Amino acid sequence: MTETFLFDAVADEIQERLGEVNRTFTDVAVVSGQPDYWGQYFPNATHAADTDLLDLKPLQHDLVIHAMSMHWANDPIGQIVQSRNALRPDGLFLCAMFGGQTLHELRTCLAEAESRVTGGLSPRIAPMGEIRDMGSLLQRSSVALPVADTAVLNVSYADIWALMRDVRAMGESNALDARLRTPTRRAVFETAGEIYKSHYVDDQGRINATFEIIYLTGWAPSDDQQKPLRPGSAQARLADALGAKELKLPDTNN
Repeated sequence: MTETFLFDAVADEIQERLGEVNRTFTDVAVVSGQPDYWGQYFPNATHAADTDLLDLKPLQHDLVIHAMSMHWANDPIGQIVQSRNALRPDGLFLCAMFGGQTLHELRTCLAEAESRVTGGLSPRIAPMGEIRDMGSLLQRSSVALPVADTAVLNVSYADIWALMRDVRAMGESNALDARLRTPTRRAVFETAGEIYKSHYVDDQGRINATFEIIYLTGWAPSDDQQKPLRPGSAQARLADALGAKELKLPDTNN
């Protein structure tokens, strides 16, 4: 298993999702912190660094992929809006990012271990957005047909040291501004490893780690897109379609 296995899984999923869209994309932009990696999948794309101000020109692309870096953004909705503005009408925005359940086991074990060993806590794993929150941001960005969904990948490791090596190799080490600036005592990690093995171990004695991937999709508004019907304009009742009896709700105002 290579250190890019998570990115490989996400890249495969992105390719599959694009394959399900009845569209050929010719002007692709990829926003990421790993241009060399994503260049393997999108060699002809424009690659923009995941900075606060994206180097993307308005109305230049028919597909913008925000690839595995939104969870680092200081202003996620700003990233979505800038990506949308770079799209021509009816262009597609697709984002993949780590979600809030990612590494929740490691977060819990490190917090408990540090509290036991040092009597205090320091931020070690960046907070990541929950799917409900990210879906709300997607709607606020005024994209058309917004969709947010999630996939959970469960990975096993020999021990906490192997897990942390993988996290660092993926470029996902602690970059929080308020992080501890002095070396952490080894006893903290050893204690965290013991806690991990006592709570999150499988039948083979390996520890389990959760990686949640949130996918966001939306389209740049266009006049020829499907539009939702006006409320109250339905011509048939749901009860009739289901063959069910319609019951009147009790009046709660009395």
